[in-house]
Amino acid sequence: MARIAGVDLPRNKRMEIALTYIYGIGRKTAQDILRAANIDFGTNSDNLTEDEVKRIREILDANYKVEGDLRREVNMSIKRLMDLKCYRGIRHMKGLPVRGQRTHTNARTRKGPRRATVGKKQKAGK
Repeated sequence: MARIAGVDLPRNKRMEIALTYIYGIGRKTAQDILRAANIDFGTNSDNLTEDEVKRIREILDANYKVEGDLRREVNMSIKRLMDLKCYRGIRHMKGLPVRGQRTHTNARTRKGPRRATVGKKQKAGK
């Protein structure tokens, strides 16, 4: 089992897919990395040689920000917005959608489960 950027790659998956288990790497980036490392996309993650793993690690270290560094950068960006108290920062603080989505209905992922309001009754069925 290959370990790259602090993540154990899943067993028995194509490398194109296995690399996407690393935070910050999607399909396109995985393909670019494999192309640069001269590794076939369809190569099984179990069949990687130490040399191929080393080449992937070197490419990641040189050109990409992944896992802990990327998470830290994203969190610092959000914290900066909140410190500035700009509109987006306030939305982050309140736990509401940040990118202009409607909140009258929907937005349950950000707002959490509905809380029952005291004065409201449910409509009776007919």
